[in-house]
Amino acid sequence: MSVAAQSSDSQISTLQSTLKSTIQSVGPCVMVIFGATGDLTKRKLIPALYNLAQQNLLPDQFSIVGIGRTAMPTEDFKHKILSALKEFATGDVKDTLLSWLAPRLHYLSGDFQSPDTYQQLKEMLSHIDQEQGTQGNYLHYLATSPTFFEKITQQLGHAGIAQESEETNNDQWRRVIFEKPFGQDLASAQKLNKAIGQVIKEQQIYRIDHYLGKETVQNILIFRFGNGLFEPVWNHRYIDHVQITVAEQVGVEARGGYYDASGALRDMIQNHLFQLLAMVAIEPPVSFAADAVRDEKSKVLRAIEPLSPEDVLRNVVRGQYGAGQNSSRRSDNSSENSSNQQPLVAYREEPKVDPQSQTETFVAMKLNIDNWRWAGVPFYLRTGKHLPERVSEIAIQFKQVPSLLFRDTSMDELVPNFLVIRLQPNEGISLQFGAKVPGPKVQMGSVDMNFCYADYFNATPTTGYETLLYDCMIGDATLFQRSDNVELGWEVVTPILDVWQAMPAREFPNYAAGSWGPKAAEELLARDGRQWRASSPVFCSPSA
Repeated sequence: MSVAAQSSDSQISTLQSTLKSTIQSVGPCVMVIFGATGDLTKRKLIPALYNLAQQNLLPDQFSIVGIGRTAMPTEDFKHKILSALKEFATGDVKDTLLSWLAPRLHYLSGDFQSPDTYQQLKEMLSHIDQEQGTQGNYLHYLATSPTFFEKITQQLGHAGIAQESEETNNDQWRRVIFEKPFGQDLASAQKLNKAIGQVIKEQQIYRIDHYLGKETVQNILIFRFGNGLFEPVWNHRYIDHVQITVAEQVGVEARGGYYDASGALRDMIQNHLFQLLAMVAIEPPVSFAADAVRDEKSKVLRAIEPLSPEDVLRNVVRGQYGAGQNSSRRSDNSSENSSNQQPLVAYREEPKVDPQSQTETFVAMKLNIDNWRWAGVPFYLRTGKHLPERVSEIAIQFKQVPSLLFRDTSMDELVPNFLVIRLQPNEGISLQFGAKVPGPKVQMGSVDMNFCYADYFNATPTTGYETLLYDCMIGDATLFQRSDNVELGWEVVTPILDVWQAMPAREFPNYAAGSWGPKAAEELLARDGRQWRASSPVFCSPSA
């Protein structure tokens, strides 16, 4: 091993030791999971809690209460949860931690709308407080259909297990995590905010977006504001445009019933992509305190230029996949045109989907932020189902340099500089710039400098929920949406929903499954003399 490599390993080890010594431990608490028999619980929440326990971030005074409509004894629930953990854990499962977790698992079956369920829950929580010293601190996670959000919150309030004490010296806390989607439009989001706000305070409400749990998303603030190299050029003088892509290879799978009532605009744009846009575009907050960061995110969403009906028709593209085929893309970018091709059915042929469905599975749009930093810089967003790759990234293209200097060289074209922040499938940051190709002629080639979390920090795979659950337990709401953040997002997309309702799509399906979406998405950028960035086949070694 070289001296430089040894030095780097030593620095990483020191950094990791420092971080471990400064991380705040979670205090005594009970996590109550509504919808405990669902996929989210077994695939994400329990593995995330296991990872937190493995990092010694959960206290001994910790318990989990699962609530579901399926009747079963607690022992059966424990068996199902621990079996699922072995299947969906992000690493090896240790018997010692399973032994620690098992006695902390409890189960209650009941109707989410019945007061009797919450009285039984209240009695169970009181017993756990006495037996395991959890001190009356409760985190309620609503991993259910959004139709239950208002009723569950009201019932928690009626049972007296959601409110926090008004006594000055009582530091007992109660918090509620709401999964997405939070509302179906602006009116429903406002109604839901008002309803739950009558039961619990805003500081108790944690509207979750699991994208904000990804390390690369959290790193955007450090990357921008902690480096003198980047923040000075993070504006309209140097940046040509920004592309945000969240592409999924899979179709709707078993979620046809939910998805057909939602669609890509509600499911992805209003929350995930708008949160990414806000993180990229915010002004420096006065601190990393939750409201300081969320204040700046709200300013960005308010500054998005409203879309008129004409803007919607011109700058928003919707698509729905038809039948097609897909082939897995190898990391070495070799061709497998025949052996790995798989037939893919059309969206309207998916289970629980209306055969005449008007629901979009693809959205691309152009937005403008009307403030001093971003005036004239378009933000292009796209997301879709059954696209060629699973990739989520933010690509920032810098402005082209003047070409006069290079007119007499043998270069065909100057390659623009790209800064790419990759969220998945492997997290990292890449900077693309031009360099001289070795040789007697003046020729420029494009080179990449890659930073990969898995390689540099020896990062272990996670579910993406660890940080979010941990932050909620310690009361840090920075990565969660505030009520105004949610409503401002709906204000942007409501004009689009109105136009689409008034003018149903006539050309659906308009892209083949396995392609990059409808032709109109390419034309959206082509009108501005731009094109969507082709993602790199090899970015970082996979970490998950």
